[in-house]
Amino acid sequence: MLQITTQRTTTPKAKPDESSLGFGVHYTDHMLIIDHDEEQGWHDARIVPYQPLELDPAAMVFHYAMESFEGLKAYRTPDGSIQLFRPDKNAQRMINTNHRMCLPSLPVEDFVQAVKAIVSFDQDWVPHAEGTSLYIRPFVIATEPHLGVRTSRTHKFIIVCSPVGAYYSTGINPVKIFVEDEYTRACPGGTGFTKCGGNYAASLISQVKAHELGYEQTLWLDGVEHKYVEEVGSMNCFFKIDGTVYTAPTVGTVLPGVTRMSCIELLKHWGIPVSEERLPIADVMKASHDGKLEEVFGTGTAAVISPVGELRYEGDVAHINNGEIGEVTHKLYNTLTGIQWGKLPDELGWTVKVD
Repeated sequence: MLQITTQRTTTPKAKPDESSLGFGVHYTDHMLIIDHDEEQGWHDARIVPYQPLELDPAAMVFHYAMESFEGLKAYRTPDGSIQLFRPDKNAQRMINTNHRMCLPSLPVEDFVQAVKAIVSFDQDWVPHAEGTSLYIRPFVIATEPHLGVRTSRTHKFIIVCSPVGAYYSTGINPVKIFVEDEYTRACPGGTGFTKCGGNYAASLISQVKAHELGYEQTLWLDGVEHKYVEEVGSMNCFFKIDGTVYTAPTVGTVLPGVTRMSCIELLKHWGIPVSEERLPIADVMKASHDGKLEEVFGTGTAAVISPVGELRYEGDVAHINNGEIGEVTHKLYNTLTGIQWGKLPDELGWTVKVD
C-alpha cells in the first residue's frame, strides 16, 4: 500500500459554473505525484497543490515522447457519494502501455489507491449537475535529463483532475465521420494498442482534414492494406449490420477501450451477436447501400457513447438510421451512464466507491 502524504492548498480556486464546464478546461486544487528511480522504485507519493512542473529542458519526455496516460472518471451518485467505473481496467491497460513504452508501472492496487486518494482529497470538485463528472488523468513521464536514445532512469507518475460536462457540446446527437484513406495511425508491432501521446499527435492531421470537410472525427483504416476499419480518433467504433454488432479486434493496432469492453459484455449479456473479426470498409458501405447498416457508434471514457449519423469514404456517403440514435446505441448509453452515475443497479460489479 502506498504511503501518501498530503499538503492542502492555501489558495483554493473558485469552482466553475457546472452548467458550462466544457471538457479539460478547469482543474482541481490538487495533484498527486509519485517519483520513481532505478534504486528506490516508486517513492514519495504525495498530494500537493496543483502547480506547474519543474523539469530539466533535456528531460527525455520532451525529446523522445517517453510518456503514457490514462483517462477515467469519478461520478456523483444520487445519494451524494462518489464512485469510479472499472478503475482496475485502466490500471492494467497502463501496465500494458508502459511495458511497450519501456516505462515503469504501478501495481493495479496502487494505481487504484492513488486515484481514490486524489478524488477523495478533491471530492468537492466532483460536480453534481446532470451529466457532469470529474475526469481523471493519470500519466507517467520520463524525467531524466539525457539526450541519448535509451530508457530513462527517473520518472514521475502524476494525476490531475478536471470537472467536465458533456464531451460533445452538441450532446448525444449523431456525429459525422470521415474515413481516412491517406494517412496511417498504427501498424502491427507498433504502439497503436497503447495510450501514449504520440498516437494522438500523429492523428491530428487527419482530424484537421476531416474538420475542413465538415466532419467531426476520423475513422482510421488498418495501416497495411487501408482496407479494414479500426477506430475513431478518440473512440473505438461499432457497426450494427443486419442484427450483428461488429467492432475491430484489439490485436495490436486498436486501443482496448474500457467502454468498448463494457459495451461488448453488455451486448452479449443481452443476447445480441458481437463479432470482433476484421471488417472491410467496403462491406460497411455496401451494407449501407443495401439498407443493412442499422447503427454506428463510437465508445470512450470521455464521450461514453457517440452515435454516428454519417460516414464518408472516398466520396461515397453512408447515411445511418436517418441521422437518428439507434435503439441499441441508446440502450447502451442509458445503461452505461445509469450504472456510472448510480441510477441503475450495478449487477456486474463494475463500480468502486471512493471513501
